[in-house]
Amino acid sequence: MVFSLCAAGFSRLHGRVPATDDEAMMRRALEAARRGWGDTHPNPMVGALIVEDGRVVADGYHARAGEPHAEIAALRNLGRPPAPGATLFVTLEPCSTHGRTPPCTEAIVGACVRRVVAGATDPNPRHAGRGFAQLRAAGVTVETGVLAEECADLNFIFNHWIATGRPLFAGKIATTLDGRVATRAGESRWITGATARREAMRWRRLFPALAAGAGTVRADDPRLTSRLGGREWCPMRLIFDRTLRTAVGPLPRVYSDAFRARSIVVTGPAPVRSRRVRLEKQGVQLWTLPARPGPKWFAALAEKCAAAGLTGVLIEGGPTLLSAFLATRSLDYLFAYRAPKFFADAAALPALTGRPRPRLADAYTLTDVRQLALGDDQLLRGRVVYPAKK
Repeated sequence: MVFSLCAAGFSRLHGRVPATDDEAMMRRALEAARRGWGDTHPNPMVGALIVEDGRVVADGYHARAGEPHAEIAALRNLGRPPAPGATLFVTLEPCSTHGRTPPCTEAIVGACVRRVVAGATDPNPRHAGRGFAQLRAAGVTVETGVLAEECADLNFIFNHWIATGRPLFAGKIATTLDGRVATRAGESRWITGATARREAMRWRRLFPALAAGAGTVRADDPRLTSRLGGREWCPMRLIFDRTLRTAVGPLPRVYSDAFRARSIVVTGPAPVRSRRVRLEKQGVQLWTLPARPGPKWFAALAEKCAAAGLTGVLIEGGPTLLSAFLATRSLDYLFAYRAPKFFADAAALPALTGRPRPRLADAYTLTDVRQLALGDDQLLRGRVVYPAKK
């Protein structure tokens, strides 16, 4: 239950937690939020703490869509009314509208919490700031923007979905210092080390869908699953194969393993019928899109993903597929792993290709950049910014 009666002594609230302590508590709220890693789609990950006299007395997180929000979970986990002077820390602005669950602002006011410290603002323009305004109107002291960038970064998939109404298409590359993903003979295992590969598995666990091209599926026979701590988790798997050439010969594991019903082949309008039937008998799904990749093709793909509830897709290969996304300005985000090695060979396979770009002003760039050292390797990730159209 969420308590709706204010504790005695409510009006004698005094003192406040120093700002440095606010940041420390928000980091703990972020840790709580990450317990929902990969499970909350299409909702965001949110963590909340209840702090009394500088001590965390309860925490909560949003576990999955339809279940209690983080603030409600924290209040329930406390099991009693918050003490006078308690502070609620939450990584995202409390919701202020009725959805699957009642507004969290009502529960906070009903529990007589008199101070709320929040991280990110609701990314929905229709709701941004509304929760804060409701709390302040009820006499709650609200402080915002504590570790706002970290809190927003936690939900970059959700934020893109809310802002654009379309899934976030993210690419992953693992390159040498000179930007190559394989030798001229096609050898690529492994460019990065074990630490970087484990980190890649963590990101696989976050995305609701993983994707690869037909060439990658035929050459590498990837599992397209996340394997962490001895457990295997399978998101939806998109295989881009216009002619269904991956259905010829021995079937790759994405069509024959225990997760094959989670595989979706994105194909053209006229594939060989026997190949289609073979995949359908395996329980594999097929999506039919226009014949050739182009703006209409990518728009149709985005609509299919949105209808299936896939708010984000992590594209793991190969360079031809990623370059096609880039060429139509459909690549929204990039994970770029880099190893301290190089080939110095012009014939080695580059990560991305496209039209000549003779000027620095024509370069693609990343924004909201995050960097992480992974042993000797590095991860640089961020949103793709396209050069101005001429």
